[in-house]
Amino acid sequence: MWLVGFLIEAISDQQKLQFKKDLRNTGRWCDIGFWKWSRHPNYFGEILLWWGIFVASTPLLEGAKWLAVIGPIFLTALLLFLSGIPLLEYSADKKFGSSTEYREYKRNTSPLFLLPPTVYGKLPERFKQVFLLELPLYSRKLYDPGC
Repeated sequence: MWLVGFLIEAISDQQKLQFKKDLRNTGRWCDIGFWKWSRHPNYFGEILLWWGIFVASTPLLEGAKWLAVIGPIFLTALLLFLSGIPLLEYSADKKFGSSTEYREYKRNTSPLFLLPPTVYGKLPERFKQVFLLELPLYSRKLYDPGC
């Protein structure tokens, strides 16, 4: 679990770095590699990495040592609800929200989990909200009332 999370985070960060270096991508959002399947694959990897550390340590935990679960819970909450995804979604919606292509990308791309857009885009909105964390706070600045 840790290794998968580490690889997803490292590869996504590298993909975004290469995307940004290419001047042809100026003024565009990253939608290559893992970014085609998730709007925040690096955060997915980070969360998986920290939960992997916790799961690997469970055989050694007893008593108050179980409080170690606070680490991955805090990191997950921070990325999902406070500084991570909400801030980046707000910024991207403000910057690209008037673009039909961006709204289509957002409608068909999972905010966190790696899922093919052809699958994610066809799922019912309620399912996306409840099980795949497509939270209303991730679309506060979108200019399309349908999103």
